[in-house]
This record gives sequence, structure tokens and C-alpha cells, in this order.
Amino acid sequence: MAGSSKSKAPRWATVTLIAGALLMVVSGGGLVTSQALAARYAGAVQNEDLFGDAAGGTEDTGSDIEGPLNFLLVGIDPRDPATPPLADSIMVVHVPKDMESAYVFSIPRDTYVEIPAFEKAGIGTQHGKINGAMAMGSRVPGKQLPSTVQGFELLSKTVSKLTGIERFDAGAIVNFDGFKKVVDALGGVDMYIDERTKSEHLAPDGSKRPYRPRYRGDEHPYVGPQKVYEVGQAHLEGWEALDFVRQRYGLKGTDYARQRHQQQFLKALADQALSADVVTNPVKLDKVLTAAGKSLTFSGRGRTVLDFAFALKSIRPEQITTIKLSGGSYMVNGRYQGEQLKEGTDELFASIRSDSIDEFLLNNPSFINRAK
Repeated sequence: MAGSSKSKAPRWATVTLIAGALLMVVSGGGLVTSQALAARYAGAVQNEDLFGDAAGGTEDTGSDIEGPLNFLLVGIDPRDPATPPLADSIMVVHVPKDMESAYVFSIPRDTYVEIPAFEKAGIGTQHGKINGAMAMGSRVPGKQLPSTVQGFELLSKTVSKLTGIERFDAGAIVNFDGFKKVVDALGGVDMYIDERTKSEHLAPDGSKRPYRPRYRGDEHPYVGPQKVYEVGQAHLEGWEALDFVRQRYGLKGTDYARQRHQQQFLKALADQALSADVVTNPVKLDKVLTAAGKSLTFSGRGRTVLDFAFALKSIRPEQITTIKLSGGSYMVNGRYQGEQLKEGTDELFASIRSDSIDEFLLNNPSFINRAK
């Protein structure tokens, strides 16, 4: 599909952040139309101080970007404004020094971690599941409504504590409602489903399954017919894509399988965004970029989305390697506390810090996520 068409497409579109994870990089080109689209996209992105740099005065200046780079991407499911946000998807993207490729790994949401003390939220050091760090950090003393931006700051500190990556060069919060609109603007996305997947929440027509109160021992409170994604090539509309990448119950590996599906979808989405059907059609490209921008809250620590887009213009979907983190139950006195990452993960994190991940994966190929 995209293989032969990419060479014919003008060099003015394509991959930077979405996703529960899409990185669309908009490359340069001299077309006036491309500049106008880039301006519309940049204007749609919500720029926020996700790392708390404004208070510390540590923002970068200028747009000269050099590798290696590390990005933190977080997907959230919009809830009632009064409900503290949970990080439903946590991804780290590593770009080596030559900026010709990218490596993506997801942190399991139930990973049991140390959550650093965070004065802004009035909390001391905690221990718990990593997806709760965002909710803890979002508490604003004296105010009723939580701050998603402040929650991201504590989550970033927690991920740094876990991985040893001291500083992220950019970060983004992806709103899952906006995610659906991006997929629909693309006209849907084609991908291979590698494991039969049943929807926990939706019926075959996309409507919500009836909910019943949980009773003792019942982990699945939804009833009625389920949407099923069968093994094989599939065309997913926006609601189907969002539903598919959120599923974990009934899959081999549960949340680890969901990570694999999210990463596979990320690559399929990027490949579709780079197709000539999108980049040579100004109307469709405008819809895609605008929808992507509206779904995104971004912090480039003094640099813009477009600064990074131009810097990463050489990266294509086939140059993105997805990495799997696996583990097992962490038990204390016979009680499940969360997930504990498997042996060797610390070495993976060390290879990212030293920008030697190519060598690490050459010697540890089991960490590479491959379709079944």
C-alpha cells in the first residue's frame, strides 16, 4: 500500500504524535499549501508546561534539535472533570543520535513502582501501580478540580525513577476521543489482527453493552453480545480502533498483549498517514492534521511540535521498532500488588540511557515485539 506510493508523494507531510500513540512527522518542502497546513496543525495543538519547567527555568531555547531523544507519551480516557485522570497508556519513544530510526516501548499500567514525593500535590513518597501516579499528582490542594497537566509531571518523574531516563525531551497527552477522530479523518486504518479479541465494553454495532453491578468473584460486569475482532486483515473505523487497542481481558498475556496491539496499531496508523491517499490530498490531510492537533497536549520544553517534526522527518514506519516489556505478579504476603518487570529490563533501560539499544536488541531479540 504505502511502499510504492511514498516515493511519489510530496515531502510535506507526516508523522508526529498520536496514540494512544501516532507520531506524525511533518517534513519541510516548499509548497505554500504545506506551510498553511503545518500552521493549522501547530495552532490546534494545546501547548502546556507538562514537566514543570516554567517554575524551574530549565526550558530549552531555539529549535536546533540533536539526538539522542526521549519522548513520553500518555493516553488518557476523558472522564468527568472532577475525576482524577488515570494513565491508560504509557509509551516511551527513544530516537538514537543519528535520528534515522525510533524505538517504542509501553510500560504496563499495573507495574508496581515507587512514586516520588510531590510537593505540588502535597504527597510524600508512595508505592503502587504506575497508572495511579497521574491521578495522585493531579491533586491541587485547595481546589476541587484535578490538574491533568500537573498529574503528567508526577508521572514523568515516576517513569524517570523506573527507567533511569533523567529527562524527557518532549511529552504529550493524547486524548482518546480525539484519537477516534484522527482515524476517521484517515478513512479508517487497515491492520492485521493477530489474536481473536472480544470487546469488554461494546456490542457488535458499537453501542455500549449493558452494565450490571459486580457481585463477588465477578470481574466482568458487562453483559450481552460482544464486538469480536477476528484474526486476519481488518479495516477499523475510529470507534473500532479505540475499542480494539483498549482490550486486555481474554487475551494471552492480558495487559502485555494489549501493549503489543497498541504498538502494532501505532505502526499501521503511521503507515496509513504516509500513504499517497493522504499526503497528496490537501483536504484529507488538513482534516487529519487538525484532528491530530486537537487530540494533543504537548510540551517540547521550549521547542514546538513542528520543530520536532522537521528534525524527525527521515523516520518512516518501517524504521520504528516496537519493544515488549513483560513480567509477572508482584505479591506481598500472598496479596497481589501489581506487576513486576522481568529480569533484563534494567539492562534494556541502561541501553536506552547509553544510546546503545541496537546492540542490546541484537543480543536480546526476545525483547522485540513481533506479530504472531
